[in-house]
Amino acid sequence: MKSLGRGVFIVVCIISFFCVTLFTPSRVMAVNAAFDAKKMGDMSDFDPNKPMTPTGDTIKIALVASFSGPAALVGQLYYICVQWAAHDINKRGGILVESKKKLVEVIKADHMSKADQCKRICERMILQEKVHVLWGTDAGNMTKIMNETADKYKTIAHNAVSPADDLQDAANFSRYAFMSSFSTEQIGGGIAYYYGQIRKKEKKFYILCQDYMFGHGMGEGFKKGLKQYYPEAEIVGEDYHKLFLTDFAPYLTKIKASGAEVIYTGDWVPDAANLLRQARQMGITLPFAEIFMNEPNLLHEVGVEGTKGLVHLDQYGSENPAFKTPEQIIFYKTWNDLWKTKWTAPYNTMLYKHPASNIGSWTGQTYWLLSVIERAKSTDPEKIIKVWEGDTYTFLNGKVLKMRACDHKAIQDLHVYEYVPPEQQKVSFNIPPYYWFKGCSNPGPVFTIPAGKVLPLMDRNLERCKGKNDWGE
Repeated sequence: MKSLGRGVFIVVCIISFFCVTLFTPSRVMAVNAAFDAKKMGDMSDFDPNKPMTPTGDTIKIALVASFSGPAALVGQLYYICVQWAAHDINKRGGILVESKKKLVEVIKADHMSKADQCKRICERMILQEKVHVLWGTDAGNMTKIMNETADKYKTIAHNAVSPADDLQDAANFSRYAFMSSFSTEQIGGGIAYYYGQIRKKEKKFYILCQDYMFGHGMGEGFKKGLKQYYPEAEIVGEDYHKLFLTDFAPYLTKIKASGAEVIYTGDWVPDAANLLRQARQMGITLPFAEIFMNEPNLLHEVGVEGTKGLVHLDQYGSENPAFKTPEQIIFYKTWNDLWKTKWTAPYNTMLYKHPASNIGSWTGQTYWLLSVIERAKSTDPEKIIKVWEGDTYTFLNGKVLKMRACDHKAIQDLHVYEYVPPEQQKVSFNIPPYYWFKGCSNPGPVFTIPAGKVLPLMDRNLERCKGKNDWGE
């Protein structure tokens, strides 16, 4: 009887384990590949202003971005991330594809923040430059054009930066487009989860976002997240402004009179910079819950007090402390030493001091793309698709991403950072000098939003996703 009882107990334990594994929202994802800092090439000669660009029979990546116009800064940001990963792979000897080692070539494709130019440059990259991948891009409307062009010519499109959920819905889905960026539904749900399930203090929110696909997606994602995780919260105002706005005073006046306790925004630079700067100039000290308002030069301009209390949801976050392994420290110091000693304008400002946050994510996503090509052993789009669908990859900081096979969206944990003064940043930045920046508030406490709580929106009208759960299974 004792033996029988023990056997029943073991069976119950096994069943319980599998039930927990199957139904828990924070399940552990098995990893197919990971970034290995021990295999890094010699990066001592890396300079984004003097890129070593191979020619000839190469793996060609077109970096589709705004390298000119009002959002030229984002093109610079993307370039250093993609070029860093390409330089590293090239210093290792390249990638074996079609039985031949090939180096990675990065080609700038400037869409100038103009839709007609975006279409022209994408077609030129594919038809004339014969690129294998379109990588980009800022603004959901531009990414939609990039994806449509890639689909037309059966070329891989890697959306590493645009969070608009509509890009992968039934109307816009393409087998050739992969979205490794976090999405508006994940962002809105993640911030709502933080305020409703973790912080449990502020209840009145004002939504202020840009007036296009991404901005409206951000607003809808947050409202949906509040209904799920914080139903007692109240939206006291909601506005959408045109891109590249210089005067936020009318919106900020409304916010001031609304009784809001938090301003929720998805604005990216230059709008994010103007919004925060003008809010503080008008005496509005409310915290912003944001994803792109972490540009260090802006934060230093606003100062320690003006940036204290910002709530930043990050797609390259991890549990504290930031540096957990010798390899992470070596990677960081390699980048940081080059920033201090080698790089010149525009890459010598505080924006590029740390390979963290968005820079860390865009670099990591590029490594994932190159890992997929390496494991596919080919630049053939069909072979890349076969590897990437359902693939899992681990970033340098331990963050795991899974590419949901049916709609090509990335499943991932997200992290919320509370911004604190320099003397409180040691909990995050755990190596000398024990702060991210001295002249502004920056990440301190961090809170994990499990992947199961922020699964990306799945369009059930997409035939490939019918009958699947939110994990794509």
